[in-house]
Amino acid sequence: MTKCMPWRVRGSMRFDANHLMRGSCSLSRGVGGFTLVELIVVMMIIGVLAVAVLPRFADQTVFEARGFHDETLSLLRYAQKAAVAQRRTVCVALSTTGVALTISSAPASATCDTPLVLPSTPRGGTGLTSSVAGFKYVGLGRTDQGADVTISISGSSSGITVDAVTGYVY
Repeated sequence: MTKCMPWRVRGSMRFDANHLMRGSCSLSRGVGGFTLVELIVVMMIIGVLAVAVLPRFADQTVFEARGFHDETLSLLRYAQKAAVAQRRTVCVALSTTGVALTISSAPASATCDTPLVLPSTPRGGTGLTSSVAGFKYVGLGRTDQGADVTISISGSSSGITVDAVTGYVY
C-alpha cells in the first residue's frame, strides 16, 4: 500500500475513500478562474461605460466653467472676510474674465488704492456676467449696494448671489 500525501484544498484535506482502499490518494480540486460568459459580461459592461462616460471627460468646458464659478465664489467670500478682518473697504471689480480685488490703505478711507493680497493667483475664465460692474464691501462685511448682486457664468448650472444687507455670498 502506497502512502497517501495529504493535499490542501481551500484550507481542508479531502481524500477519496475508494482510492484509499486501493492505496492511492485523489485530490478533489475546486474549479478556479472565470467562465467565458462571465468574461464577456464584464467586457460588455466596460464597453457600455466607455461609451457613456468617456465623452463627458473629453469635453473640458463644463469642468472649466465649474472651476471658474467656484473660484469667483471663493474670491468674493475672501473679499468679505478681508473687509471684516481688517475693518477696511474692499472693492470688487467684475469683468467677463474674472474678479479684481483692491483694498483701502487706511481704515477710515473709502477709496480702494491697494491690490488685495490673495493666497493664490486666480486662473480666471470667460463668460462672467453681473448685475453691476463693481461694488464695495465695507468694514462690517455688508455691501454698498441697495439690491442683491447677481452673477452668472456661462456653462455653469448655478449663479452667484451677494446679499446686499449682510454681504453673504451664495
